[in-house]
Amino acid sequence: MARRVVTLTLDNLDDLPVQCRRCVFWELDPVARQRATAAGDTVLDKEAWVSATLLDWGSCGKLVYVDDVPAGYMTFAPPSYVPGSLAFPTSPVGADAVLLMTSHVVEEFQGQGLGRMLLQALAKDLVRRGVRAIEAFGDNQGMGGGCIMPADHLRAVGFKTVRPHARFPRLRLELRSAATWREDVEVALERLLGSMTPAPLAARREVEPALGKL
Repeated sequence: MARRVVTLTLDNLDDLPVQCRRCVFWELDPVARQRATAAGDTVLDKEAWVSATLLDWGSCGKLVYVDDVPAGYMTFAPPSYVPGSLAFPTSPVGADAVLLMTSHVVEEFQGQGLGRMLLQALAKDLVRRGVRAIEAFGDNQGMGGGCIMPADHLRAVGFKTVRPHARFPRLRLELRSAATWREDVEVALERLLGSMTPAPLAARREVEPALGKL
């Protein structure tokens, strides 16, 4: 069984799950997102974001394949490239960190170490670029629908809360600690990435009003 991790590009963007391919929860600010959704061109907006981020900053996603079948992915970028993050009450993300936007391992491939492969590839990439840490927004209610990771799951894999909040805390993982993870933490990582599913529209509509009220 051949397994490989590659950089997300415009050539393999269509290998993302359909719902993620159309989702611009992170890539656009709330006003622009509503406008793009109404116009029905979010796929083009996703392509434009990936293209611009690749040109300006570099790799902003990883895909893992098993025997050439897409089995999982993660997306990430510096906070300045993620306008959707500004809607969170615990913004901004640290200037020395990259934001882990979303990640997922397809159900049939869970438990095979693919989540670990993705995060190791991400950590190696970011360390090479001089990035010190990964940050993420968590959901204390675990209801992000795939766009926002459950906060408890992030803590289970080594993230620490740097800005608490009743609903949407911001958490951080120092990259120097990634190499010292024990096996039990790696198992927790598998559970984290396996729990993430591309967010259906209904779930995103539930989260966005919650952000707007904060």
